[in-house]
Amino acid sequence: MTERKARGGKSIYGAVVGILMLETRFPRIPGDMGNATTWPFPVLYKVVRGASPRRVVKEKAAGLLPDFVEAARELVKLGADGITTNCGFLSLYQAELAQQVGVPVATSSLMQVPFVQALLPPGKRVGVITVNAKSLSPEHLKAAGVDPATPVIGTEEGREFSRVLLEDEPELDVAASERDILDAGDKLKARHADLGAIVLECTNMPPYARALSEHLRLPVFDIVSFVTWFQAGLRPRDFGHPGSAVRPWGER
Repeated sequence: MTERKARGGKSIYGAVVGILMLETRFPRIPGDMGNATTWPFPVLYKVVRGASPRRVVKEKAAGLLPDFVEAARELVKLGADGITTNCGFLSLYQAELAQQVGVPVATSSLMQVPFVQALLPPGKRVGVITVNAKSLSPEHLKAAGVDPATPVIGTEEGREFSRVLLEDEPELDVAASERDILDAGDKLKARHADLGAIVLECTNMPPYARALSEHLRLPVFDIVSFVTWFQAGLRPRDFGHPGSAVRPWGER
């Protein structure tokens, strides 16, 4: 009989992804990163107090790095094997968090852009849709490994989506929000005939990714596609084939 031993060291097991959350009150519908039903696997959440949408997006999260580091370390202590965040603008903290928390860190959906670009045929390029194009600076893009010349458009001129999120309002018109994102996609495609795929910066946009992809007839990548890939590396699927090593109980 094969000896089986469990290893400890964590407080919680089975949830390898830790998500750093902004402090918000706006609705988080299924598909939103902050809605736990979005994920096909368990996750750990930690709210970073004082990290409002406006402060993170429009003020570059100024002064919040120590709070994010502390919260990330708490998630690692609980049991997270990797850390992500629920705002793409936190790409600014990618290097610092990766350096200080001791586990893999994926701060922003924007980090997918170089990979998606490598997938496209010659002559095609990636475009980005963000919650606020005026605030998404070359600094944010460079921190995520993104070429600053990448086409970017925001939803801030729409009727609903950006206003509700950035003003942290308690009600959201879902249909109007979808229309804002589709309109932004139309503008991006009209301006860039070579558009081959879209990456959604905002972690509240995945509920609308399917509609956008069907509307534009283009691939759309978002934080859900990114973190699902991330989690697959942190905890590879066990196919249970004969001769495979037995994972110690409780290890992950």
